[in-house]
Amino acid sequence: MDALNDIAEFLTSRRARVTPEQAGLPTWGPRRVNGLRREEVASLAGVSVEYYKRLERGNISGVSDGVLEALARALQLDDAERAHLFDLARAASPMTPKRRRGVQQRVRPAVLRILDSITAPAIVRNSRVDYLAANPLGRALYAPLFDSREQPPNSARFAFLDPVAQEFYVDWERNAKDLVAHLRSEAGRNPYDRGLSDLVGELSTRSPEFGTWWAAHNVRYHQTGTKRLRHPVVGELELDYEVMEISADDGLTISCYSAEPGSRSQQALDLLASWAATPEPSPTTTTESP
Repeated sequence: MDALNDIAEFLTSRRARVTPEQAGLPTWGPRRVNGLRREEVASLAGVSVEYYKRLERGNISGVSDGVLEALARALQLDDAERAHLFDLARAASPMTPKRRRGVQQRVRPAVLRILDSITAPAIVRNSRVDYLAANPLGRALYAPLFDSREQPPNSARFAFLDPVAQEFYVDWERNAKDLVAHLRSEAGRNPYDRGLSDLVGELSTRSPEFGTWWAAHNVRYHQTGTKRLRHPVVGELELDYEVMEISADDGLTISCYSAEPGSRSQQALDLLASWAATPEPSPTTTTESP
């Protein structure tokens, strides 16, 4: 991933999204560009046109927080986009240490014990959406992912590379776009993460949809929401989820899922818990009577 190129493309894509009307600007005659012109963004941000052009070429090193805030307002960025802009600027600074996170991450025994004590489906994952551990109900809920031909278990790898995912996720396209937006955010925070770069490269090469949505530079937070799943054992479920950071382990989170009490989804979840708790039948041998 190229931090300078990412900055240029991010600013260009956000500028194209805002119309003069949305920015409260007058318009005259035909326009040759989608969204705002560079000089309009510069005026709204209170900087010179040449300075903004330099920023949009990726030369953002040394830019002040005040200018970044002004750009965020001019381009009408939401919280996730604003944070992404600051992450990109930080990554482009020559003073920022180039940290390369290791590919392998381990879940501590204490976290595993906590995971097993949770009665709801629960999963530990890292910022690259690798699924590192799960309690029995969490593994049963995401059995298609854990048993996927695409290994090691990773939410984005499963969504884009395993055809089973389009049956498993009721809202596959929305879910897939959310995953791309999450990985875009992570790429801004950790542009030198070798594991993340390898994953993005694999998905870009093998999935046309991923490549198209990655190029859109959309970002979002992935901390709470609703999942609609079509489970091969218990059918459709609509589950709320919450993502909680494990503060002592950089990048690791626990995702927990719940259903509305008394709902069809809760009944399906209870059935799934019973199914997950049923031991596999032991192989037996039979002998013929003499």
